[in-house]
Amino acid sequence: MIPTPGKLHKRYGLGAINYHTGETVVLVRRRKRRREIAELLQALVDKHPHETVYVAWDNASTHEDDEIEAVVRGAADHLVLLYLPTYSPWLNPAEMLWRDYRRQVTHCELFESIETLIAATLDFFQRCNAQPARVLSVIGSNAA
Repeated sequence: MIPTPGKLHKRYGLGAINYHTGETVVLVRRRKRRREIAELLQALVDKHPHETVYVAWDNASTHEDDEIEAVVRGAADHLVLLYLPTYSPWLNPAEMLWRDYRRQVTHCELFESIETLIAATLDFFQRCNAQPARVLSVIGSNAA
């Protein structure tokens, strides 16, 4: 018998990868709503204030909202959303890194607490940022 917690504790990883450098930006949040998506977009714009940021964008319902539109309008010269076809995650390079994350961090693992899981997650992405050539290889970028 394996005890399970009475209340489900979830966290969501929202992230982006620079297809040219392999650098990641990842936020861990309690929810994955439009507000958190807008927060990720704003983090990308803030990280690259003098560059144009292109984001591969699927048609998830959480990607359509006034908060997201406000970020896009506010960064009109610096943020371009590249819409992917519906139900085609294989076209989004970030999905390859999320698969690698699950394989290395969460697959067949039982974490003592949600804090331990978050720490393991952040550690994984810190290691990714220390090894950008590896990230580029995982996502299939030829920029390395």
